[in-house]
Amino acid sequence: MTLGLAVPVVILLLAVSTLGGWPVTRAVLHQASRSADAGEAHAAAQEADESDGPEGERAQTVLRGGTWIGFLERLAVTGSLMIGQPEVVAVVVAVKGLGRYPELRQNPGASERFVIGTLASLVWAAALGYLGRWLLV
Repeated sequence: MTLGLAVPVVILLLAVSTLGGWPVTRAVLHQASRSADAGEAHAAAQEADESDGPEGERAQTVLRGGTWIGFLERLAVTGSLMIGQPEVVAVVVAVKGLGRYPELRQNPGASERFVIGTLASLVWAAALGYLGRWLLV
């Protein structure tokens, strides 16, 4: 691919990954909260007053800043895969997990939201990163 065409492709894929991952992640979280096993765990957690589930207000409050973290996560993952540096993904996941560890330990609903949202975001970003790598080579 010529440099003149590569730059717009990279910019487009980074934008689609970063911004497009937000509705994808929200949709996955919504579906997860509607699944049969989420209802049982959600009810048990409410009875124990531990959490309000992955879509609940308390879980969202605990994980404040998650939208911006997700944008940056997808940008880093997609970009690193496009340039052939998949090891950067491990660093992104480690930093994100360590940064959220205290909040996740105290709130099971937030922990569930974190895992589901992170996996959805990473899958989206990785798919676009590898697509970009394939298009650029």
